[in-house]
Amino acid sequence: MEQILPHLDSVFSIDCVLFGFDGKELKILLIERNEEPFKDWWALPGNIVGADESLDQSAARILYELTGLRGIYMEQYYAFGDPGRHPQGRVITLAYYALIRLGGDKDLRPISNYAKQANWLPITDLPKLAFDHQKIYDKGLEKIKRRIKHQPIAFELLPEKFTLTQLQHVYELVLGKKLDKRNFRKKIVSFGVLKELDEKQKGVSYRAATLYRFDKRKYAKLFGKEISF
Repeated sequence: MEQILPHLDSVFSIDCVLFGFDGKELKILLIERNEEPFKDWWALPGNIVGADESLDQSAARILYELTGLRGIYMEQYYAFGDPGRHPQGRVITLAYYALIRLGGDKDLRPISNYAKQANWLPITDLPKLAFDHQKIYDKGLEKIKRRIKHQPIAFELLPEKFTLTQLQHVYELVLGKKLDKRNFRKKIVSFGVLKELDEKQKGVSYRAATLYRFDKRKYAKLFGKEISF
């Protein structure tokens, strides 16, 4: 006689931690919740994983429904499963993160009524977050602080052509500290991953700076070497 195995119920959710750079500030993407629990609170875009979805499919769907964003490549970076993290029961969440440069093509329009609005808020002025989302955000920030030391994630936040001042500003925002200008430039140029262009900034009231481009081919030879400032 075939043994009937008990059905196992598990509740999993996805929370999306998206960092964006608008040329001045490092920001985090948040939604204002429209449902209990934590109605009217700011939170990371997140919801329950669908029964017939993969985790990556769920992450893409949830981000789209709550913010209107599509085609954003996200990576899973941590799992959060403390028993008391959700007031309705045991919910294990998988956190995904991404870094994107902000522009006119990143308009936010929630598709689901689950969110009242979605907005980019500066990481220096975050509101109190629902659930354990502050913990999830903190872990995401730790992740990019580690990655920026040995992977070229800073260039994901910048336009294709940028100045050394803009590049240094991104590093300072992510690392949360001021860097010596002379030392930063000497070190970053010495790695050989920047291609100096025969172009200057346009439309600025001050002395126009030289523009650079990230050289992916040269970076591949440097891969794995830590960049410390």
